[in-house]
Amino acid sequence: MSISYYNSEHYPDPTAYHALRNIQREEFRKAHPHRPLVYICSPFGGDEQNAESARRYCRFAVTQETIPLAPHLHYPQFMDDSDPVQRKTGLWFALVLLCKTDELWVFGERITAGMKREILQAHARGLPIKLFTSDCEVRTS
Repeated sequence: MSISYYNSEHYPDPTAYHALRNIQREEFRKAHPHRPLVYICSPFGGDEQNAESARRYCRFAVTQETIPLAPHLHYPQFMDDSDPVQRKTGLWFALVLLCKTDELWVFGERITAGMKREILQAHARGLPIKLFTSDCEVRTS
């Protein structure tokens, strides 16, 4: 539904316009409740099995009513992980994005050097960190 800034006589009507926009925004919020943005932290290293696992972790995060962010799946689509300069740039991009998220979710039993960097950054930022097994079960230790 489009809301006009003008009334039926084609005069500006900012009060009615802003009131109707606020109602429209509230209806949208009710239909689309907030979902936290979670950073998916898992082994990668260019391995296809690790990439499939990361996709599975993202699907799991969606079922938990969150918005998953997995830079290690995104950046290799157009950056070369074997080029040291591009790899360093991609890792920096990922840490910038980590600072924009609500939580860090760590998956798997093995912590790689890249994951450790992300965990330390999240800890330094005071982000909640949740640990999961590779089967998407909450890790107790």
